[in-house]
Amino acid sequence: MTTLNEKLASLKVIPVIAINKVEDAIPLGRALVENGMPCAEVTLRTECAIEAIRVMRKEFPDMLIGSGTVLTNEQVDASIDAGVDFIVSPGFNPRTVQYCIDKGVAIVPGVNSPSLVEQAMEMGLRTLKFFPAAPSGGVPMLKALTAVYPVNFMPTGGVSLANVDEYLDIPAVLACGGTWMVPTKLMDEGKWDELGALVRDAVAHVS
Repeated sequence: MTTLNEKLASLKVIPVIAINKVEDAIPLGRALVENGMPCAEVTLRTECAIEAIRVMRKEFPDMLIGSGTVLTNEQVDASIDAGVDFIVSPGFNPRTVQYCIDKGVAIVPGVNSPSLVEQAMEMGLRTLKFFPAAPSGGVPMLKALTAVYPVNFMPTGGVSLANVDEYLDIPAVLACGGTWMVPTKLMDEGKWDELGALVRDAVAHVS
């Protein structure tokens, strides 16, 4: 079985999505899958996010789907029920991390300092989200952390087509989370061809 780390490393870029309408879940999933990016981190910042995940999971069973901005145990339960493959949180909350461990679901919590990395390692985690990447020191900070700690990172926050290569060049970086190829405005306007072109460009860039 392919591990989450192997899947992330093969994809290199994970689209971080804020979706406003459940009916957009299928055309969005299709735009991602058909343009070479069969994955999604759907953030729970919108009311329809859990239902959108459920729809995408049913329609695209082989897609790698995570829920993002997970802040509570209740959101963990809802995410698992909707069929996610992994959980992503913006920060490091030991209670949420332990709950995910107890539930048997992978969690990639956000960290941006040596102390948080060590707390995550203490709980057995070796794959972490570096967030918010750019405000937290970007590539230089991430290089400093990876020089010390034997963990893998998924930097997110301020990652773009212009700098994604710098992050991916760091050996400990499995993949980068990004929003630039999945703008909410294009989803809201139903401009799936334009969104698909952005996805295709992102895939071609990191291939």
